[in-house]
Amino acid sequence: MHAAIICRDKPGSSELRKTTREAHLAYVEQSGVVKIGGPFLDPAGAMVGSLLILEVPDLAAAAAWAEADPYAQAGLFEEVSVIEWKQVIGA
Repeated sequence: MHAAIICRDKPGSSELRKTTREAHLAYVEQSGVVKIGGPFLDPAGAMVGSLLILEVPDLAAAAAWAEADPYAQAGLFEEVSVIEWKQVIGA
């Protein structure tokens, strides 16, 4: 199944995002479950959140992945949603 992880950064946390980005990207790579992902941007182009689509057995696995993300472990996010997602367009 696919799950969407939708994260909103805490206000004023751009430095925390920068310092943990390398660990986050390494986690994404080593986990092997992220099919697509990237940051949300504010009007000035600064990163203010994340969207990731995972391929996992169930929502519990998606939630566990999100909790273990170095960004989450560092306290970057103000809000995280984990929801089942169905691909209809694109490959």
